[in-house]
Amino acid sequence: MEEENKTPAEDPRPTQAEELDTILKTGDIVARGEGETVHTLTVIGQIEGHYLLPNDQKSTKYEHIIPLLVAIEESAEIDGLLMVLNTMGGDVEAGLAIAEMIASMTKPTVSLVLGGGHSIGVPLAVAARRSFIVPSATMTIHPVRMGGPVVGAPQTYYYFERMQARIVRFITGHSHVAEEELKRLLYCTDEIATDIGSVIDGARAVEIGLIDALGGLADALAALRAEIAADGKS
Repeated sequence: MEEENKTPAEDPRPTQAEELDTILKTGDIVARGEGETVHTLTVIGQIEGHYLLPNDQKSTKYEHIIPLLVAIEESAEIDGLLMVLNTMGGDVEAGLAIAEMIASMTKPTVSLVLGGGHSIGVPLAVAARRSFIVPSATMTIHPVRMGGPVVGAPQTYYYFERMQARIVRFITGHSHVAEEELKRLLYCTDEIATDIGSVIDGARAVEIGLIDALGGLADALAALRAEIAADGKS
């Protein structure tokens, strides 16, 4: 009998060129180790909401991140999520939406703040199961504000208060910072020139319980692997 012509099975893993193309386009990478597969999500520049930012400004688009998080949660190949932040903040509702999705994921998640995790980047940093920050990074904590024309009516200020309350509840609910300390930092008037709020470094963020630990990439990955291993045993 003649042997049937058999073609070798195609390798489903992306090539190095394909991975490089993905990094250039999205800033994301899927790293496959010996025992686990980790998706790395980068949140950089300003978080773009319902309005487009100028082309010369780096941004993270929430309409890209939200379906990506759904895909990560549903993927049988991805074991955990590492989120790396260097963001100046941005659209409050878009950032909070991303943070809520990360907090509701069943897969292990770890965040790492590099450079800065400012404004709405604070809820994003604490949304993961474990959070890390490098010593040189900073986080800006300030109240909700809005640029451009604003309707000068009591309802506008009530809306700001309710939005701020949502953010405070999220941060305190996903970190160990005390509500009183967080509000003190929010409304501090002698920390930032011509503005209200506070800028804290990595050590201070850990000291008040906002971030879990000081550490870099190796520490964040080790914590994520430990979370993945713990999930596998449960």
